[in-house]
Amino acid sequence: MAEQKRDYYEVLGVEKNADDAAIKKAYRALAKKYHPDVNPGDAEAEKKFKEASEAYAVLSDPEKRRQYDQFGHSAFDGGFGGAGGFDFSGADFGDIFGDIFGDLFGTGRSRSRSNGPMKGANLRTSVRISFEEAVFGCKKEIELNVKETCKTCNGSGARPGTSPETCSKCGGKGQVVFTQQSFFGTVRNVQTCPDCQGTGKVIREKCPDCHGTGYIPMKKRYSVDIPAGIDNGQSTRMPGLGEPGVNGGPRGDVLIEVIVGRHPIFQRQDFDIYSTVPVSFAVAALGGEILIDTVDGKVIYDVKPGTQTDTRVRLRGKGVPSWRNRDVRGDHYVTLVVQVPDRLKPEAKELLRQFDEITGDSLNAAKNAASADSGDKEKDAKDNKKKKFWK
Repeated sequence: MAEQKRDYYEVLGVEKNADDAAIKKAYRALAKKYHPDVNPGDAEAEKKFKEASEAYAVLSDPEKRRQYDQFGHSAFDGGFGGAGGFDFSGADFGDIFGDIFGDLFGTGRSRSRSNGPMKGANLRTSVRISFEEAVFGCKKEIELNVKETCKTCNGSGARPGTSPETCSKCGGKGQVVFTQQSFFGTVRNVQTCPDCQGTGKVIREKCPDCHGTGYIPMKKRYSVDIPAGIDNGQSTRMPGLGEPGVNGGPRGDVLIEVIVGRHPIFQRQDFDIYSTVPVSFAVAALGGEILIDTVDGKVIYDVKPGTQTDTRVRLRGKGVPSWRNRDVRGDHYVTLVVQVPDRLKPEAKELLRQFDEITGDSLNAAKNAASADSGDKEKDAKDNKKKKFWK
C-alpha cells in the first residue's frame, strides 16, 4: 500500500492562508536543515527534503496552489506520480538555493554590492544640553573625524601619474557569476568580485598618502542647530556630512543624539512641564498671590482662599514648544503644597490656639471625644445595675 502523503501546509508548517513570503521563509528553513549536502548519507533527511521541496513547488505556484486547495493531492496524481517522480518544472528554487549555498558554503547570491553610486554611511555623535536649551533650542559645536578627499591623488587612490585599472576578474562589473551543482542540478549564483570588492577597478600602485582609499581622515568642527522642543535621547540630522559615498554616491549624514541635563525644579513629559510650589498656611487659608518659576521666568498666581495641599493648577502655554510649530506649546502643571510652620513664637502659638477654639477646637477634639465615650460607658453601667435590681 502506497504511503499517504502529508498535507503540504502541514509539511511546511504554515497556515492555509499563509502568503507567499511566509511559504518561502518556511521552505528555506526546512531546505537548509535537511539539504543532502548538509546531511550526507542520511536517507531520512533526504526524504524530508524531497517532501518539503514538493510542497513548496505546489504552494509557491498560484495555479497549482489553487488546484491543490480545491482537489488536494488528487489534483496531481496524473502528472506528478509521487515524491520520487515529482515534476519540479515551473518552480523557482534559484533565489532560495542561492541564499542557502551562501549560508552553507560562504558564497552569496544577489547579495553582492552593485558597482553603481551608493550613499555613504551615517556618522553618529552626541551633545549635552541644559533643560532650558532643549525647550528653546540652541547652537552647539561638535567635533568629528571625517574623511576628506586626498589632495595627492584627487580621490582616485592611485599613485600620482597612474590610474586605477579595470578589474580583469569581473571586467569592471563588480560582480562575478559562477555555477554550482545542487540536488536539483546547476544553480547560477552572483557574488561581489573578490578582487575589486565590487568597485570594478583595481589599484596597482596605491597613493602613499591615503594608501589607496582616496580619503584622508581629518578632525573638523561644525555648528549644530538644536531645534526647540527636542527631548532627551532624540536626534537631529545634518545631511551630507557623513562618510563619503561609493562610486560617486553622495555623502551620508551626521546624526546628533541630544542628552538633556536634569533640572532642579522642572520635570518634563512630552510637551508639558511639571513642578511643585510651596504655599504658606496663611495664603492657603486666606488666599493671596504667590510667585511661580516657569521656563519663561517668574509669574504671579492668585491662590484661592481655602486651597488644600496637592491642589494642581494649570499654566496654559508655559510648556515646551512643538517641533513642528514653535508657536504651539504645551502647558505647565503646578502642584501647590501647603507648608505647616515648624517654629512659632509663644505669641503666635497662643493666637493659633484661640483660632482653633473659634474654628472647631480641633486641639481638644480627641480628649473631648474620649471623655464623652467614658461618660457613656458609666451611664450604661448604672443603667445595667438598675435593671438587675428591679429584675
